[in-house]
Amino acid sequence: MAAAAKSNTNWFAVGISIAVVVVLVVLGGLVVFLNNQASAPGTAPDSAIVNEETGALSFGEGDTEIDTFFDFMCPICGDFEDAYGEQLQEAAADDKITLNLHPISILDRYSQNTEYSTRAAAAVYCVAAESPEATMDYFNLLFENQPAENSTGLTDDELAALAEQAGAADVSECIADGTYKRFVTSQTKQHDIAGTPTVEIDGERIDNSEIATRFAEILG
Repeated sequence: MAAAAKSNTNWFAVGISIAVVVVLVVLGGLVVFLNNQASAPGTAPDSAIVNEETGALSFGEGDTEIDTFFDFMCPICGDFEDAYGEQLQEAAADDKITLNLHPISILDRYSQNTEYSTRAAAAVYCVAAESPEATMDYFNLLFENQPAENSTGLTDDELAALAEQAGAADVSECIADGTYKRFVTSQTKQHDIAGTPTVEIDGERIDNSEIATRFAEILG
């Protein structure tokens, strides 16, 4: 009887060990899954004007390509748009250049934990997906209504209202759901942008001190 009892106890211990291993494997798999989900690039906007790989919002079909990387919370980006935005957009409309706009998010820390940079960039993709023809007007409205650094930024409702003002379809749900926030984050990491605005001409990243001269050569 003693020997039988000892045998039963051993099998019980083995069963418990197996159960623990199974649980650990499941938990490990769940951790890997959640980590992969967190680092996944997110949903890319399905839009004729969005390059899914580079995240660029593209306008015009000119031979010269100008890429600008900007953060909607960045005051210097607002100054950049005041100085060059109209020229660049007119040149793209006339197919003198291809203008690639890259909304990124490196200044979320300056919006009191509201992630304004990410939310605004994601909102642009919402408009690009639903109403590509309204995207440039929306882009301009976001800079015209640019919040100050260290403020909470515009609310989701305000972002949606500006989209409506730009002539876009209702994108309030897309904005509120943060549909393209992970896509914005992945593109920000992909391009390794340390500061905004950042400008590339035909794939060459240029120093900000060269912008005026290079643009004068290209835009006349």
